[in-house]
Amino acid sequence: MPTVLVIEDDSPIRRGVCDALRFAGHEPIEAADAVAGLAALDAATVDLVLLDVMLPKGLDGFEALRRLRSRDATLPVIMLTARGSEGDRVRGLEDGADDYVIKPFSARELLARIDAVLRRSPQRSSDAVGLDGPGVAVCLLRREVRVDDGTVRELTDREAGILGHLASNHGRAVHRDELLRAVWGLDPRGLETRTVDMQVLRLREKLAPAEIVVTVRGVGYKLAEDVKVRTR
Repeated sequence: MPTVLVIEDDSPIRRGVCDALRFAGHEPIEAADAVAGLAALDAATVDLVLLDVMLPKGLDGFEALRRLRSRDATLPVIMLTARGSEGDRVRGLEDGADDYVIKPFSARELLARIDAVLRRSPQRSSDAVGLDGPGVAVCLLRREVRVDDGTVRELTDREAGILGHLASNHGRAVHRDELLRAVWGLDPRGLETRTVDMQVLRLREKLAPAEIVVTVRGVGYKLAEDVKVRTR
């Protein structure tokens, strides 16, 4: 039974979301503000967070998301908001949100988004379990990068998802929009964002000194030709 932390200051909305979660077989934890929500993360094991943008006590959803991400880079987060502008959606995604649901929303839509995020796995679309480049070995199952000098770096689920999707398409360039669909689960139509580029930039830092992911100008990314893909 997945545990979902609901951080929402509107009591009727919070109760309605929690009732829908229980009906769908989830275990909800309620928090009326970001301070209580972050404290709840210390007290319980949470599988996903529903995070409202407009929150009281001087700590809005964007700041709460940044603090959450500094503590846990992989915990799935769906933002709930009455703000529907592209700028707000892009800001949430670039700060690390997994999805964005605009109020008013139906319980059916919200539950579908939650299920999609929870079942999203970087390995579902690929049999790849690892990558080998010059001086670097990547284990997608353990989400880690091992450098020949003994350094070990942890990968987030998103970073492993990018590598897994590129590995399953080794030899061809993968468009940024395709990565948004496959790894973020987002429809890129009408969405202008550098989320993919920023994530790849951070990923490359973890893969150094090897050049595992190369840029294909005007398209997106692909694995370098000398990268070997290990499969099951």
